[in-house]
Amino acid sequence: MSENENDQKRLEIGKILRKAREEKGYTLDDLQQMTKIQKRYLIAIEDENFDELPGDFYVRAFIKQYANMVGLDGNELLQKYDDQLPKTKTEEYSDHLAQAVETRASQRKTVSGSVDKVRNYMPTIIIACVIVLVLAAIWLTAIARNHRDSSTRIDNSSVSVSGESRKKASSSSKKESTKQSKSTAIKLQEAPNRNDTSVTYTANQLTADTTLQIEPSDRSWMQVRANNNNLLNKTLNNNEKTSLKINRDTTSLVITVGNARATKLKIGNQEIDFTNNGRYQNTRNVTINFGQNQSSSSAASQASNSSNRNASSTSQSNNATQPSAASSSRPQTNASRQGSQPTR
Repeated sequence: MSENENDQKRLEIGKILRKAREEKGYTLDDLQQMTKIQKRYLIAIEDENFDELPGDFYVRAFIKQYANMVGLDGNELLQKYDDQLPKTKTEEYSDHLAQAVETRASQRKTVSGSVDKVRNYMPTIIIACVIVLVLAAIWLTAIARNHRDSSTRIDNSSVSVSGESRKKASSSSKKESTKQSKSTAIKLQEAPNRNDTSVTYTANQLTADTTLQIEPSDRSWMQVRANNNNLLNKTLNNNEKTSLKINRDTTSLVITVGNARATKLKIGNQEIDFTNNGRYQNTRNVTINFGQNQSSSSAASQASNSSNRNASSTSQSNNATQPSAASSSRPQTNASRQGSQPTR
C-alpha cells in the first residue's frame, strides 16, 4: 500500500467520527461531558493529530470511546485502521500499565490497612465514647441538681426576707397612718349664722398640712382662697377630681361653689356636708375658720343669746314704768287746777 493511500485512509478516521457526531447532533462540548475526554483531545482526534494526545495508549482508547458514544463500533473501527494507529504494546504502554498497577495496589493496601486499623480500634473507640457520654450525663445531672438546690435556697431566703420586710412595712405604715389620722383629724363645728347661700365652720388650728378634695359630678365653677390667696379659680368638668394642699398655717379657707348639687367637698378625708343633706341646694360660699375651737364658738353664741335676752328684758321694764309716771302726773294737774279756781 502506497504512502498516499495510507494518508487518505488515515484521514478517513477523523471524518468518520466527525460525521457520526454531527449526525447524532452532538457538539464537542456535549461529547466532552459524555466521554469525560478533554475537548482539545477530541479536536485532535477529528483532525487526526494523534501527537497531541498524552500517549499511544490513549489514542486507541479515546478513539474507541469516541466511536462507541456516537453509535459506531469501536472495536471494528480500531481493527479496520489498525495499521494507521500507534501500537499499544510499547514500552510506554508497559510503563503506564505497570505504574497504574502499582499505584492501584498501593492504594488498595493503604485503604485496606487503614480500614483494618479502624476495625481493630472500633470497639475501643465505641467504649470510650460511651464512657464519655455517661460521665457527661452524670456531670450535667449534678450541675442541674446543685442549681435547683441553690435556687430553692435563694427563693426560701427571699421569701423570708420579703415576709419580714412586708411585716415591718405594714407595721410602720399602720403606725404612720395612725399618726396621720390622729394629727390630720379635723372636727368642723357649724356656726349658727347659716343662711341659704353661705355657711361657716370653725375648727382647731391645723397641726399638719392637709388636703382639700373637690369631686364634681357635673360641670361646676370653683374658687378656693386660703388666707386671701387664690388656690383655685376655674371651671371643673364632670368627674374632674382636684386635690389642693392646705398648709398648716392656714387660718381662713373660703370655698365658692358654682354647682352645690353636683359638688362634693372633703378636707382631710372628711366630707363637708355644706348642703345639710340637700336642704340648702343654693349654697355658694363655704368658710372654714381654723384656730377657733368649738367651746369658744359655743360660748360666744351663748353670750350673744344672753345679751339679746337682757336687752329685751330691759326694754320691757322701761315700757312698764312709763304708764305709772303718767298716772301720777295726771292727779297733780287736777289738783293744781282745783287750787287755782276761786272760792265761792
